Amino acid sequence: MTRIEHGFTESDRPQVAELYWEAFGAKLGRAMGPRTKALLYLTQSLNPTRAICARTADGRLVGVVGFKTASGGLVNAAYHDIARVYGRGGAAWRIALFSRLESDTEDVRFLLDGLFVTPKDRSQGVGTALLWAVVAEARRRGYAQVRLDVIDGNERARALCEREGFRPAGALSTGFLRYIFGFHSATVMVRDVPS
Repeated sequence: MTRIEHGFTESDRPQVAELYWEAFGAKLGRAMGPRTKALLYLTQSLNPTRAICARTADGRLVGVVGFKTASGGLVNAAYHDIARVYGRGGAAWRIALFSRLESDTEDVRFLLDGLFVTPKDRSQGVGTALLWAVVAEARRRGYAQVRLDVIDGNERARALCEREGFRPAGALSTGFLRYIFGFHSATVMVRDVPS
């Protein structure tokens, strides 16, 4: 049985960073690599107040979903945090690249900011439980819809979202950044929040 909790502990940081990198490293590798620096940056920059976690009955972390509000997302991409790991020059160009991928928060839609599940726990209902937890959090905060962006080629994520009531509502193009991030576009998907 999956237990849902808000936030994670300081001792969970390295594992959450590792899971994040496993899920998104292929997309972010050229901008955040090498892996050792990326994990250092993620471990320092993760915001537990913007995370909902799934755990087994014995407390093992099996998945995380992040969300973004006007006060920040799961990963805080502040210049000083990036500069601490990559140096000032490395921080400047990374901030410019990341800003092109950022999804702005909206007044009507609650923005999902990454969902990842441990490899051995996939296809066990963890992703579904995390999506429902985000919908519940959106309802608690008074949002009418939840939004997430699914990159092209991630058919498994798109199928899960569609099974759970999300529908396509537009597309975002990466333009020339497709050569850096390895994908051409993302589908904006939304789901109404039941009252």
